[in-house]
Amino acid sequence: MVRGLRITVYDVLGWLADGMTVEEIIEDFPELEADDIQACLAYAANRERHSVTLSAQ
Repeated sequence: MVRGLRITVYDVLGWLADGMTVEEIIEDFPELEADDIQACLAYAANRERHSVTLSAQ
C-alpha cells in the first residue's frame, strides 16, 4: 500500500508500465503525490536489486 491509501505499489507500477505519466496518475488519483510514485519506483528497484543479489549467492 502507498502511504496507507487503498492504492498498491503494484497498481502504480502497472499504470506506469501501461504508459501513464505521473501527471495522468495524479489526475486520476489526486490522493497520490509525485513523491509517492517515486517511492514506488524506488521500492521496486530495491526489491529487484535485493532479489538479484540473493540469486547470485
